[in-house]
Amino acid sequence: MSRPRRPTSSRASLCSGGVFDWDVAVRKLDELNARVEDPSLWDNPDEAQAVSRDRSRLESQINAVKEMEQGLEDGVMLADMADEEGDEATLEEARASLKAIKDRAARAELEALLSGEADGNDAYLEVNSGAGGTESNDWAGMLLRMYSRWAKAHGYEVEVEAEEGGEQAGIKSATILIKGPNAYGWLKSESGVHRLVRISPYDAAAKRHTSFASIGVSPVVDDAIEIDINPADVRTDTYRASGAGGQHINKTDSAVRLTHVPTNTVVACQAGRSQHQNREQAWKMLRARLYELELQKREAAAQALADAKTDIGWGHQIRSYVLQPYQMVKDLRTNVETSDTQGVLDGDLDQFMGAALAARVGETRGSTVE
Repeated sequence: MSRPRRPTSSRASLCSGGVFDWDVAVRKLDELNARVEDPSLWDNPDEAQAVSRDRSRLESQINAVKEMEQGLEDGVMLADMADEEGDEATLEEARASLKAIKDRAARAELEALLSGEADGNDAYLEVNSGAGGTESNDWAGMLLRMYSRWAKAHGYEVEVEAEEGGEQAGIKSATILIKGPNAYGWLKSESGVHRLVRISPYDAAAKRHTSFASIGVSPVVDDAIEIDINPADVRTDTYRASGAGGQHINKTDSAVRLTHVPTNTVVACQAGRSQHQNREQAWKMLRARLYELELQKREAAAQALADAKTDIGWGHQIRSYVLQPYQMVKDLRTNVETSDTQGVLDGDLDQFMGAALAARVGETRGSTVE
């Protein structure tokens, strides 16, 4: 009977390489707790919200490490007992428990790398189908489902801000708001063109088709971040919303589309029940998109991940999803691949996001070393 190998301590894993300094983190949390308890802090609501957010994030990280340490101790104890009693079923249970802790520690270690200016923010994710009509529309719909399932599996909230359906299937475009800690930090590496190869369910001749769709990710901009937009540079269009929403939504021009003319940045919102609500949300989305453009410029200036942060175009494929004649999903930037295509399409994206994040951090650090 082989007992599970005793894994590395979760705290040791998280604290290695300067990623997460435990003693510093504990002292910092004490300082933030003291600041939150100081009544004078609340004289400045913006600063108070920022401090509270930092405290909650750090407290969550520290509690996660404590939970993993306790789980590690319990798992090893269970394995020792099962080994002594020759209980293979309980030993298998211990293996599964320790593997879950190992996976959680690996994700937490990557999450500790999310130190970008907007990594902790909520995110807008936009899907656009490429040329190819029904095939690309269907593929865009599959991607929308994939990211929605990934988000919900990680406890994030998903809100549909705008959606334009395809004529026969899928969608032409959609924008969703993904709300939760580090949503933008995890999703930002997903921006780019995604390629699908499969036997078309819409082709009577059962020929293999290649379809494209693009993903764009922008951080939700905090009120504390100032984005200066000249209203004269923004064109506003209103139109009749489509899709579900009751009687009112389809009978008035409640949907709003904003175009920032200097950058040709376009956003649209139809989720609200009034034009006023949609206009307000569209302006938030526009601020987010322009902020993302600014982040791209900064990264380009630092020569960090230039390929992944260029404007979305059909020459910038980041991942291929092949369903026929064989099964494979391969990320073209990190070379991470899997044959579990259904799992990926059902939202199992962590291996790709983790590898892209690690590569991103590595390249950023490398660009600062002479």
